[in-house]
Order: sequence, then C-alpha cells, then structure tokens
Amino acid sequence: MCEMTEVLEHAERYECVTCGHEWERAAAADAPAGPRVVKDAHGNVLADGDCVILIKDLKLGGSQVLKGGSKSKPIRLGDGDHEISCKVDGIAVGLKACFVKKA
Repeated sequence: MCEMTEVLEHAERYECVTCGHEWERAAAADAPAGPRVVKDAHGNVLADGDCVILIKDLKLGGSQVLKGGSKSKPIRLGDGDHEISCKVDGIAVGLKACFVKKA
C-alpha cells in the first residue's frame, strides 16, 4: 500500500492517483470513533448513574403518561434509538436523551 496523499474518491472505494492502489471505503469507516457521548436536551453530557428529569409529558401507549418534571432513578446508557434505560414513577422505560435534562 502506498503512502501518497493524492486520492480519488469513488462511490465504493478510494484510489491512489500515483500508483493506482485501490481500497474499500468501508475499511476507513470501520475505524473506532471513540466512546459514545450522550447529551441531554440542554447539551449536558450524561453518564451511567446520573438521574434525569423529564422535560415534557410522554405517552407510553394506552392511557399511561409520564408527566414532565418526573425524576428518574439512576440511568444506564445503551446503544440504539433510545439511549437511556431507567425507571420513572416505578415503570422501567427506554428514553431518548432529547426528552430529559440532567438532575
């Protein structure tokens, strides 16, 4: 593999202008990006064990509603669409970070 800096970008691959070496784009994208940072609605960084407060009412399905201003038990951060796992008012829920603020 060459070490030249002039590179052509194709749809699925990169190509060195000097020697013609080609490599996949996915190989460059698979590099670890570091630890995931989860921020609340106000931009504060959240960590495992923090407590959060809901900033608005959230419907759970049916007639259940979690009221804005409800405080959670200590949270756990995870991957996926709902970054936060916790208990609010005795109910285990998965929450998006944009609906909470750090307590």
